[in-house]
Amino acid sequence: MGISMNLVTYLVGDLHLSSAKSATIVTNFMGTLNLLGLLGGFLADAKLGRYLTVAIFASVTALGVGLLTSATSIPSMRPPQCDDYRRKHHQCIEANGKQLAMLYAALYTIALGGGGIKSNVSGFGSDQFDTSDPKEEKAMIFFFNRFYFAISIGSLFAVIVLVYVQDNVGRGWGYGISAGTMVVAAAILLIGTPWYRFKKPRGSPLTVIWRVLLLAWKKRSHPYPDHPSLLNEYQNAKVPHTEKFKCLDKAAIIEDNAVANENKNNSWIVSTVTEVEEVKMVLKLLPIWATCILFWTVYSQMTTFTVEQATFMNRKIGSFTVPSGSLSAFLFITILLFTSLNEKVFVPLARKITHSIQGMTSLQRVGTGLIFSVIAMIVSAVIEQQRRETSVQKHIQISAFWLVPQYFLVGAGEAFVYVGQLEFFIREGPERMKSMSTGLFLSAISMGMFVSSMLVSIVDKITNKHWLRSNLNKGKLNNFYWLLAVLGLLNFMVFLFVAMKHQYNVQHRVKGDKELENFNDGKV
Repeated sequence: MGISMNLVTYLVGDLHLSSAKSATIVTNFMGTLNLLGLLGGFLADAKLGRYLTVAIFASVTALGVGLLTSATSIPSMRPPQCDDYRRKHHQCIEANGKQLAMLYAALYTIALGGGGIKSNVSGFGSDQFDTSDPKEEKAMIFFFNRFYFAISIGSLFAVIVLVYVQDNVGRGWGYGISAGTMVVAAAILLIGTPWYRFKKPRGSPLTVIWRVLLLAWKKRSHPYPDHPSLLNEYQNAKVPHTEKFKCLDKAAIIEDNAVANENKNNSWIVSTVTEVEEVKMVLKLLPIWATCILFWTVYSQMTTFTVEQATFMNRKIGSFTVPSGSLSAFLFITILLFTSLNEKVFVPLARKITHSIQGMTSLQRVGTGLIFSVIAMIVSAVIEQQRRETSVQKHIQISAFWLVPQYFLVGAGEAFVYVGQLEFFIREGPERMKSMSTGLFLSAISMGMFVSSMLVSIVDKITNKHWLRSNLNKGKLNNFYWLLAVLGLLNFMVFLFVAMKHQYNVQHRVKGDKELENFNDGKV
């Protein structure tokens, strides 16, 4: 977080890149980091296990931040300095390909390491709870909340302390501290080794998914059996049978030749009900995954254009000038506030109303966050229009603290969406694919960042660079915010439809047991 929240000011101010290009670099970096969570999840589930994957990728991250420290400290890695006159008339020399090469190498090494950590550390944390124990099950509900609270504490330190160090002491010092903290974090993880619970990897989840899909396609012309209990390993299934995506059941149909040749245990001839149901569980995650993408597109504006807005506003408190990236502190203060309220107020209150141990379901949390994001973009558009008109017509810079409302609304939304999504993907995904499920959640964040980059490019092209300009006073950033508000509202409607159709895994378990009981009693 100490890298991404203030990177755009370095790209614009020191490397003299345009605002649109700088925003795209930041969102592509964050998008790739989260997308590589799928790779980290795959490696953990297939071979390495979550603990070893986190340890290895933490080392890769430390190496990447070390490279970034060098890239921003070596003078030859930056173009010549630019005075205010040349900057105003767009005459600054941009960083060349050679200067950007080391920066890109550092950023994408960090992305590789960060992806491996993010897809596994939360799953490894949830491994420490025995869900068959009611006390530990209850504690696990708060784990995700506290996990994100800890992340937000680190993020708050980054935007207050590290951003100040980057702007006033030097980028090398700021990123050097980040590299040091990564080493300390890895050491703390290793120190705790004797007390951890470990779960062994169960083989490649992608192989299971591919195999079920392939067998279902091969057997597409086969008739369904009279009852699901005739499917392969129905009675021994670890996951109850469901009627959703029934076409996949054909992968578990036992053919006569398979019985004759005793190939029932050959997973490339016939899948088990457990494997089929695990693939169904993954497919059930996809509609929710798709409708969560746009929230992270909105969030990415807090690390790009909102930081740029701050540079055109009055950031002084007495004689002290607040670094534009440090205003993101309000985002993380809000997250800390709402994660605390979640545990102490919202969940207990929801428990009384719903009489459920969870209180709010994970999808209710996500829906609440999506509403906050739409309101945030409306407020952002109104404030940006007021800021530009005041600056252009009256030559007055309004206070940067007018950005607090949009930070507050996005922060509140993130507190609900992040915890809700993380809990949803880990709880609703198959047990053997827990890291892959977390990777899928992170890929939604990734896609949100890439969608932001795509929207910036499309808007730039359609408006002939009139909306998004390096000099925000000559652009129309507020129109871009209105566009995101409209897209967010449409997305929320789709989410509502999808969420209302979703059935949680617990509901399936009850139905599956009862169905088998009725069949055995001759009622089916």
